[in-house]
Amino acid sequence: MKASEIRSMTPDERTDQLASLKKEQFNLRFQKASGQLNNTSRVREVRKDIARLQTQATSDRAAAKKD
Repeated sequence: MKASEIRSMTPDERTDQLASLKKEQFNLRFQKASGQLNNTSRVREVRKDIARLQTQATSDRAAAKKD
């Protein structure tokens, strides 16, 4: 997911996407622990996407506070 895609989302869409990614991260951790994880790079991608969403949320809050 690109940062430009995240910026174009509404805050509600970002919240839903964040919840979805956190669930996926949880499942990936269980797959890794049980030795069933095939796509190990997905763990890193999900972690970075979560960080991008949280960064945008923080930026939005700072912009709203500034106004």
